[in-house]
Amino acid sequence: MYDAALPELGYRRVCVGNGFVGYGIENDKDRFAIKQSEEPACAGPQFHLAFSAPSRESVDAFYHAALNHGGTDNGAPGLRPHYGANYYAAFIIDCDGHHIEAVHNEPTDDSRCAP
Repeated sequence: MYDAALPELGYRRVCVGNGFVGYGIENDKDRFAIKQSEEPACAGPQFHLAFSAPSRESVDAFYHAALNHGGTDNGAPGLRPHYGANYYAAFIIDCDGHHIEAVHNEPTDDSRCAP
């Protein structure tokens, strides 16, 4: 799923090793890695991984690519005004049950995170 969905956000597979795959922008410089384990490892019930997306269109493309490659819908692409006026996101659950988000958030003058 990640090989298909992460390129929509500008990431690609940049390294592969014994039991892991790394994704990033530059060769041999992973920013996100998936490691294989003999024993299942639970990230915890509140685990949530969000990837920043360069545009709303890339959020849409990520979502559809993930669904087409084994991901499960956990929230279709759209605005999430309860997170911010321009918070556009999509949510999926990956093949291992992890909650993954792609988000494009255009800053506004009235951002809640502004000092």
